[in-house]
Amino acid sequence: MRLNELAKLMRTAGDESRLKILCVIFNEKKICVSDIAEELNMSVAIISHHLQVMVKEGLVIASREGKRICYELPKGPFVKDLKKFICKYK
Repeated sequence: MRLNELAKLMRTAGDESRLKILCVIFNEKKICVSDIAEELNMSVAIISHHLQVMVKEGLVIASREGKRICYELPKGPFVKDLKKFICKYK
């Protein structure tokens, strides 16, 4: 991964709400928007917005399950390192 790509991912992940969302996804492996919203006591609209930004940047992967959209993290060293870094401060 090049430094400019890393910087872009770090900027995307650096928002406090997105860090919370990422920790929830790390704990659940795959989870739907409404479940994340409930766990974080935030609105579905706000969670959806943040997830759309993270999908666009390749930080999370979206998949449809019936009427629900669920999210998971891509495999790779960046995601593993991110988990070690952010979830220990939760």
